[in-house]
Parts: sequence; structure tokens; C-alpha cells
Amino acid sequence: MEFEVAFFDLDDTLYDKQSGLWDAIRQRMSLYMHERLGMSWEVIPNLRRHYFETYGTTLRGLQLHHQVDADDYLEYVHDLPLNEYIQPDPELREMLLTLPLRRFIFTNADRDHAKRVLQTLEIADCFEGIIDVRAIHFYCKPEPQAYQIALKIAQIDDAKRCIYLDDSLVNLVEARKLGFYTVLVGQDGIAPEVDLSVRQVKELRIKLPSLWENHRQGK
Repeated sequence: MEFEVAFFDLDDTLYDKQSGLWDAIRQRMSLYMHERLGMSWEVIPNLRRHYFETYGTTLRGLQLHHQVDADDYLEYVHDLPLNEYIQPDPELREMLLTLPLRRFIFTNADRDHAKRVLQTLEIADCFEGIIDVRAIHFYCKPEPQAYQIALKIAQIDDAKRCIYLDDSLVNLVEARKLGFYTVLVGQDGIAPEVDLSVRQVKELRIKLPSLWENHRQGK
């Protein structure tokens, strides 16, 4: 089947995991729980892990159990100097611009953070839209509703016509159940739970050249 849409996760997917940015965001999450909610440092790691494993994000758990204001939380945890962690990637930009599919960011983060990351990487104009945590009504990957809403936003009714790239195996396993062609970003080799693995997103052209070939042949 010919693909029409590519959905890209944001953090630790479009840039190298070794950048340290996502680690810094996690530290801000813990600091928020300590400073804003008065939680002890001893409690925070296990609680964050529990919320992430149960709800897909720490925010979702904090909303449900602590009535946290999402805007306040998102602004706080993403208040970081991005250019100290990530830089423009011309090779990634070239791959995205030549990829003959409609392209969307699909993230559990918020739109403002996504925009800042894309601008820092200088690839903001490579995507048709950003599907963020607000757009999916605070459902979070890997909740099935998040993927279903993303499909509706992209105006496509068949997940089998979509490629989904993410660094999270949990997110990809759920997407695959729904019919997405799944690409695990961040490791080489074979991962039986997904359709394809790449070390970096920009390797997609090497690992899945049929996308470009089919387009040239008018398929």
C-alpha cells in the first residue's frame, strides 16, 4: 500500500538522544513537583514513573490527581535554552523536504515547545502541522484515542497509509496495533515489535528508499 502521511514524534526523535535536552526537561518536571506541589525528592522519581507508565505522561497524572494547571506546568518544564542542547541539522532538513509524504509532528508536548524545537533545528517549514497534547485533548500516546484524533486531524481514515516514527517502543507498539507502519528511532538492528529501526530519523531515506522510488515512478 502506498503511504500518504508521516507522523513524527518530537523529543529524542528529531534530535539525538545524547543531546541532553530530554534529560533536562525531566529534571524540570521533578523540580516542578518539588517547588510547586511541595513533594519530597524521595517521592518524586517513583511517582513520576508511575504516572508515565499509567497515563503516558507525568502531566496527565498530575492533572488527574493534583489538579495541576497544564499551562503552568508546560511553561515551567520547557523553560530551557534549547540552543545549548540542539543545533540546526541540514541533512535532516534535506531528508524531510524531499520525503514525498504529508508530514506532521505528533507529540505529547505542547505546541509552543514543539515550535521552539523545530525553529532551533531549522525545520519548522518542513511540516504541515503540529498535533500536540492540547490538540489530542490531553489524551497521551500510547492511549488509542490520541492516535485516532491525530488521524482525524490529518484527515486520513486509514492508519495503514501512515508511517509513524518515535523513540518510544511503547508508543510504537500501540500504533502498530492500529495499523501504522512503525519506525523505532534511536537504535540499529531488528526490533520485532516494530516494522523498522533506525539510529537517526535522517537515515529513513537509506533504510526505506522505496518511499522516494515509488514517488519517482509515479506509484
